Amino acid sequence: MLYPKTELCDGLSFRTCRVFIILLTQCLTVRVAEQSELICSHQPIVALAGDDVILPCYLDPPISASSETVVWTRPGLDPKYIHVHQDGRQMPQIQNPSYYLRTRLFVDELQNGNVSMKIFKVKISDAGKYFCILEPMLKEASIQLTVGVVSTPIIEVLSNNSGRVVLQCESKGWYPEPEVVWLDGEGNLLSAGPTETVRGPDDLYTVSSRVTVEKRHSNNFTCRVQQKDINQTRETHIYVPVQSSPDWIVIIGTPVCIVVLLIIIVLFINTLIKCSKRRQRMKRRDDWM
Repeated sequence: MLYPKTELCDGLSFRTCRVFIILLTQCLTVRVAEQSELICSHQPIVALAGDDVILPCYLDPPISASSETVVWTRPGLDPKYIHVHQDGRQMPQIQNPSYYLRTRLFVDELQNGNVSMKIFKVKISDAGKYFCILEPMLKEASIQLTVGVVSTPIIEVLSNNSGRVVLQCESKGWYPEPEVVWLDGEGNLLSAGPTETVRGPDDLYTVSSRVTVEKRHSNNFTCRVQQKDINQTRETHIYVPVQSSPDWIVIIGTPVCIVVLLIIIVLFINTLIKCSKRRQRMKRRDDWM
């Protein structure tokens, strides 16, 4: 490599000048590295189970991390390493088995200071605090990952009479624990009973809620299940048709039944009288002959 002659090298031999420039360059590089800061997202990263997610982390001002040892880890893991990039390659032999073949760095971006990590097909167990460490530079930053699971609620009509309707909403397979709210056709909150919550062996939550509503001009109702930490909402709508009141059925049906019954009785008696008269005529005819 040829180095241009500069005033810095006046009076020095070429070899001495070259060493001087190399040392100066290294000092400047170290100086920039000391000033560069490792930054990860301050906002929690949210992902749904089964999705791929990127944990963003970078050096600012950007300097190359291609020759650095980049370590991603989580507290409480054994082995503790999620991803290790050293000497230009990944070190899977020291990686935690639960992350095997599920993580990667953007190797082409390391030269720009991008040390972000991608996790494939995240699981509930992946949720937690992650640390990115650049060991030779003594730099460390953390980032929070939240993993959620959602499902669509199902509404069932438990009772529908006397102008009142009892509805039940159930949704299985949520994480973290969600809340349930009921809305009428105008979007107003309805007063419902306490939500029943069950946590299964898979750590997923099943929630159910009941509400009793009066039939109004609009009989549209909505069950909304929401989890604010992961900014997820699922809802189901139901329309309850207006049915005739059983009281009106009784009021109208009873007189009709009585009238029909009286007609049947009259016809039956009339038939008996006719049959009796016919037998009497036949008997008198036989006696005359």
